[in-house]
Amino acid sequence: MAATLAVVSCNNEKQSQVNPFFAEWQTPFGVPPFDQIENEHYVPAIDSGIALARAEMAAITASTEAPTFANTIKPYDRAGQLLNKAAYVFYSQTSANTNDTLENLQMEIAPKISAFGDEVLLNAELFGRIKTVYENREAEQLNAAELFLLENLYKSFVRNGALLQGADQEKLKKLNQELSVLTVRFSQNVLAETNGFKLVIDNDADLKGLPESVVATASEMAVADSLEGKWLFTTQKPSMLPFLQYADNRDLRKKLYDAYLNRGNNGNEYDNNKVLADIVRLRADRAQLLGYATHADIVLETRMAKTPDNVLNLLNDLLDRALPVAKRERDEMQKIVEAEGGTFKLEPHDWWYYAEKLRKAKYDLDDTELRPYFSLDNTRDGVFDVANKLYGITFTRIENIPLPHPDAQAFEVREADGSHVGVLYMDFYPRESKRQGAWCGGYRDHKVIDGKEITPVVTIVGNFTPPTGDKPALLSMDDVLTLFHEFGHGLQALFSNNTYVTTTTAWDIVELPSQIMEHWATEPEVLAMYAKHYETGEVIPQELVEKIRNSSYFNTGFDNVEIMAASLLDMAYYSLEAPVNVDVQKFEKETMQKIGMIPEIEPRYRSTYFLHMIDGYDAGYYVYTWAAVLDHDAFDAFSEKGIFDQATATSFRKNILEVMGTMEAEQMYLNFRGREPKIEPLLRNRGLN
Repeated sequence: MAATLAVVSCNNEKQSQVNPFFAEWQTPFGVPPFDQIENEHYVPAIDSGIALARAEMAAITASTEAPTFANTIKPYDRAGQLLNKAAYVFYSQTSANTNDTLENLQMEIAPKISAFGDEVLLNAELFGRIKTVYENREAEQLNAAELFLLENLYKSFVRNGALLQGADQEKLKKLNQELSVLTVRFSQNVLAETNGFKLVIDNDADLKGLPESVVATASEMAVADSLEGKWLFTTQKPSMLPFLQYADNRDLRKKLYDAYLNRGNNGNEYDNNKVLADIVRLRADRAQLLGYATHADIVLETRMAKTPDNVLNLLNDLLDRALPVAKRERDEMQKIVEAEGGTFKLEPHDWWYYAEKLRKAKYDLDDTELRPYFSLDNTRDGVFDVANKLYGITFTRIENIPLPHPDAQAFEVREADGSHVGVLYMDFYPRESKRQGAWCGGYRDHKVIDGKEITPVVTIVGNFTPPTGDKPALLSMDDVLTLFHEFGHGLQALFSNNTYVTTTTAWDIVELPSQIMEHWATEPEVLAMYAKHYETGEVIPQELVEKIRNSSYFNTGFDNVEIMAASLLDMAYYSLEAPVNVDVQKFEKETMQKIGMIPEIEPRYRSTYFLHMIDGYDAGYYVYTWAAVLDHDAFDAFSEKGIFDQATATSFRKNILEVMGTMEAEQMYLNFRGREPKIEPLLRNRGLN
């Protein structure tokens, strides 16, 4: 065993001169040396990482000592450091800065990592040792975090097939291999479809209704695409949504929106209908093989929700409350259509355009009035200031540090006493190499190795409208909320106080740290801190603050209906029992009819581009809604004592942010709030009570 480890180590040492993954990173705070990492470095690093991790697992099973936490669980937790090091960078880059080579490497690497995962989880000798430690856990005198780790590690092995025998194990491996390739293909197809559509306008009459800033951005995008003298719009939301909100040309609005809706559903090489049908079929087969009724039952076993019925009860209750509100919104907009002489019925591609007119009519509030007060830099600094007032931490720009992309920014995060917390990257602008949406990820998690604290390296990625001409990047109110949201995830990652690598997080609570941050964004006290006109520096006028607060219920029917519809669609797919043979388009249509969806609203995500349903939120898109119950109730705790109350902030950090994944989610919330969450704050704040 020692010889095997020595050979792997020797090979790594030889490669360290040319491959940065095989060397200690001599960079500020040990961040990845992005400027040295080339595409050809990933496969050798991951192959060596697997070989080394395999040897580390073999060393555990070769032990002749009786299994204990110290000689089995702890070395298991510490194994795979090289593999993790390379995989963290690889998958972060394929999400935010991919290319054809990386996409091909994904198809090569995904099955390898899946196969190795099965090799570990289906290793009978390794599981035997873990099982022995689990059965003797009371004699081990473990602390609460160690006991939580052990119990969930054992259950994870069982849930992933450790009790299967012979042919059933081989069948599971085959299912996992197929799924690893299909999920990558689905994501790559969505990116290709998103990049593949361009609405090119060459007649300025077709720009009527669009704000000057939107036109300027479209012109710059056209120039960048060698379309000088024209205007370019895409299905990226920073480009699409302003067009849907303001463009008077109804036919072009429909053309752009239909292109967005039909990504992955165009019958071409990037069509996702069969890919999704196969994923749903294979996940149902896998659930049956593992002894579960459905894929949803597997996923929910470790969640706060526990069962599909509990999820459906919440979603259906909120949908029933939201549909009448959405219908009133629709009827109000239909009256505007008719008052303007329109003879058509409102359709989904009309919603944003007439909602903007309705907002102007009801609240005298126009999105273009707000954007000048929400420059990206000011909003970023505003969220930093909120974190400082809550937790005392500071953010200092780092100039001489490797960046994951030239657009990215880097900040050192420090405690109030000046001690280092971690590094935060922020990467804000759309590009063809970046997938849609916004997210928080990481290049390194917090842990303690051989008594040495390893600090986190976190990244926040978005797709916000870039600067145009002499104007900075200006955000919509939705963009502002998105930035606060992802920053909440970033805080949780930065504050994480895990001793061990292995964690088990109930995803129902994952969105609590992010969603609660959104509440601060529109508080008058907070708006005064960061909402300043990009030209004059004037703080947002009280009149606009009042309009923002008065319009807080605006479009709430639409917002709730579209997210409930998407959540129910996700649950519908993964509540199917094997054997499954689903026609995606037919299934989606029937599901929408079953829940009473009105034709004027589409679900937030249609099936063939519903990335959440594929890459980690499968049978889990509901968690945003489950966490909404938590975040509204939790923010009440702040509101009751003051939104910057130090005792409440300290409790939230200690009981929620620092311990995510190291204890039961229900207990975390009880420790913070002193009671179980109540749904009433959510209903009140969304106008659904």
